[in-house]
Order: sequence, then C-alpha cells, then structure tokens
Amino acid sequence: MRRIGWLFLIVTFLLTLAACGGENEPQAEASGESERPLTVYAAASLTEVFPTIDPTARYNFAASDDLATQIREGAPADVYAAASSKYPQELFDEQLVEEPVTFASNRLVLIVPKDNPAGIETLQDVTRPGTKLVVAAEGVPVGDYTREALDELKLADALDNIVSNEDDVKGVVGKVSLGEADAGFVYSTDAAAAGDEVSVIELPKGSQPPIEYQIAVVTGSKNKEAAEAFVQKVLGRGGQQALKAAGFLLAQ
Repeated sequence: MRRIGWLFLIVTFLLTLAACGGENEPQAEASGESERPLTVYAAASLTEVFPTIDPTARYNFAASDDLATQIREGAPADVYAAASSKYPQELFDEQLVEEPVTFASNRLVLIVPKDNPAGIETLQDVTRPGTKLVVAAEGVPVGDYTREALDELKLADALDNIVSNEDDVKGVVGKVSLGEADAGFVYSTDAAAAGDEVSVIELPKGSQPPIEYQIAVVTGSKNKEAAEAFVQKVLGRGGQQALKAAGFLLAQ
C-alpha cells in the first residue's frame, strides 16, 4: 500500500508539471509577438541615416511611391517615412497612417562619374545631343523633383536624353557611379554618400524644388507604442542632429 501511495504522488506531481507547462506555452508565444522588431518603411535616400538614429529597427528602404503601394496592400509596416508630402498625405486621407509630420528637407544636385568622360561641366551640358542622362521615374519623388527643376531651369530638352528611368535615387547613383550614364539628378545627401565615385554640379539658387520629407505612424501597426517612439526619435534632438550630419536640411 505504501508503494502504491508513493506512485500515486509521483504521477500526480508529473501531471501537475505538464499542466503548468501547457499553460505557459501560449504566454511565451504572446511574449514573442509583442517583441516583434519595429518595421520602418522609408525612402531610399534615408538608407544611411535612419539606422544611425535607431539601429534596432527593421527597415524596408525603397521609393516612396512603392512603399505607399505596399502599405495600401496591407504590408506589415509600423512607420512610413517618405521623401515627399504627397504620399503620406494620400495615405492619411485614406486613414492608413496617422497625421504626417515634416521632419527634414533636401537639395537636388547633378552628378557625373568621377572621370566625367562626357565632359559635363554645367547644367546646360545635359541638353547636348547624345548625352546619356539617367533620372528616377515619374511618380518617384526625386524623379518628380528632377522634372520640376528642369522645367524651372528651361532645360526640359534634357528629357530627350534620358536613357534610363530608375526605381529610386540609389538606382540613379549606381548608374552614374558605374559609368553607365553621363549624368544624373539625385539628392545632395546621396551624392555625399557616393563619396569620390562622383562629382557634383550644384543647381543655381531659386531653381531648387521644395523638398519635404514626412513621417507617420501606420494606423494598422501592431507595435504602436514603439512606432510613436521612433517618430519622436526622428523629430528629437538626436535624430535631427543625425539628419543634419548626413547633409539633410532640417524642417523649419
């Protein structure tokens, strides 16, 4: 009888442990879900600077218009940062993001390969027949800014020399750096990031298009608190200093 009693106690103890383990499993899963990394969808021109502001976030860098499309299709983004006010405002009107906030600006410049085989020295040179010009596609913010600037400069003829419309600003930098194009219009921050692979030709004062970077929390975010904290980092002193150090113009 004593042996049976001990066996009963052991079996009861083991069953209790198994029950406790079963109860804890869903809690562990829930904990894992809450610790999902913050996912930031950001314009390609922010590739170098955003990870310095928050190295723990998970980033998806691409053209602002492509990112807006992904968010419309239900992509799991927590924060959206664009190189334009157009797409954040559209998503806000569609109730897909919370009210956007302007956090930075930029400048447009013309870049040429370091060895400059086409001998481009001025903006007017991009209108010469046979010049291989690469720009971002229409709809991509930097592509739209490029077309605005050329129109303002009365250099729209340069559009006849376009040999490639790239998906984002990094595509333009890449083509020029590799010598696959004679020139391309990019943000000054991306020209700086390319280092000595390119040379820069500045646009004259008064011809710069108004460039406005906006950021917003995605309304469907499963990580709302962390998303709001990220936005505050970008808007805060540390974030603004990082943007300035990377060559961005601060929001007025």
